[in-house]
Amino acid sequence: MRLSPSLPAHLRRRVIHVTARQYRTATPWAYQWRNCVVQHGSRRGRGIAKRQFHVGKVLMPPAIFTGLFLALWCYKCIMLVLFQNAIIYNPFLPPNARSMQISEFARQCGGVEWREERIKSLDGTEIALCISEMSCGKESAGSSKPPKTPVYILYFQGNASSLPPRLPDISGVLRQLKAATEGQVHYTTVCLSYRGYWTSHDRPSEKGIDLDSEAALRWITRLHRERHKEAEAAPITILWGQSIGCGFATNLAAKTQDGDNLPISALVLETPFTNTRAMLEALYPQKWLPYRHLWPFLRNHLDSWANLGVIATKAHKPEVYIVEAGKDELVPSDHGRLLYQRCKEVQLFAELHTVSGALHNDVMVRRQGKQAIAQSIVSAVSRAREQVQRPSGLAKGKT
Repeated sequence: MRLSPSLPAHLRRRVIHVTARQYRTATPWAYQWRNCVVQHGSRRGRGIAKRQFHVGKVLMPPAIFTGLFLALWCYKCIMLVLFQNAIIYNPFLPPNARSMQISEFARQCGGVEWREERIKSLDGTEIALCISEMSCGKESAGSSKPPKTPVYILYFQGNASSLPPRLPDISGVLRQLKAATEGQVHYTTVCLSYRGYWTSHDRPSEKGIDLDSEAALRWITRLHRERHKEAEAAPITILWGQSIGCGFATNLAAKTQDGDNLPISALVLETPFTNTRAMLEALYPQKWLPYRHLWPFLRNHLDSWANLGVIATKAHKPEVYIVEAGKDELVPSDHGRLLYQRCKEVQLFAELHTVSGALHNDVMVRRQGKQAIAQSIVSAVSRAREQVQRPSGLAKGKT
């Protein structure tokens, strides 16, 4: 409707008011309200729009915060899955770990001499070994050259640092071992530097380190056959693992085939855990955190629990010696006992030692820990030399 310009202003407003009232009566409510707000500036319409605008401002911050939280949650899950090897293995701690030399720690080894050897892993990767030789026992009267029992100890380190700074503590165990050994025994200790650690090449992973472990055992087998071409005292091979190294020790014992290498006589497991999944649940017990639910994506299992079951099926069953820390701040206190109970279930001979007051990395530092490890090795050697067979898998616990 068009109004004449000559119409007085008060009459023009009256006509618009009457027309709008008739329009509201004849038009559906939703369409009427929208047009009323847009065209006529209704006070009611402006109030509703204003209230709607304020509700949006209130909800916006929580929505943004929730979105950022979910994005961070998903991001951390993806990073944990993709970079789990970098999280589990820490060869660069401390920062100079890969540049350390054996000579830097020679004075702290108390007369135990170490040398470096380089070998090829099964996939051709160059890896390093630290080796020490030690003869124990006094010669028997009336015997010009009593036969010495060759004992080979293959050591698997924890997940951080490198071998040189560990040598003083390992040397302390060897000195305890020498003092406690009876009879003619020659110990050859071989410490394996995993790929990516110290001077070894490539990057660490469970699959790759398993290849390194097999290569180290084959090297020990060749060394023994070169030294002892004639039939002498039967060799004794002991696998000694610390923390994550326990997983690699049980991996090797479970996967090695009887007859391919020297038979494994015993496992010494220092501060072991059952498997990586259990450690994930122990480190992140909160159910609302995503990390404990990511176990299906693990590429590093290190399942000592399952490995013990496989080891028990072999013709040559090694004995198991578990040394746990009394106040372990990383591995739950029940993991050592669970593995001990597992040995009993699958009928493997086992001993359990607890180092009172020791933290996770304190076992070899404390005198009681050195004695527990040395005594475990001495017991394994003594039982192997006597050729005592216990097919029923008796278990003996010590704390």
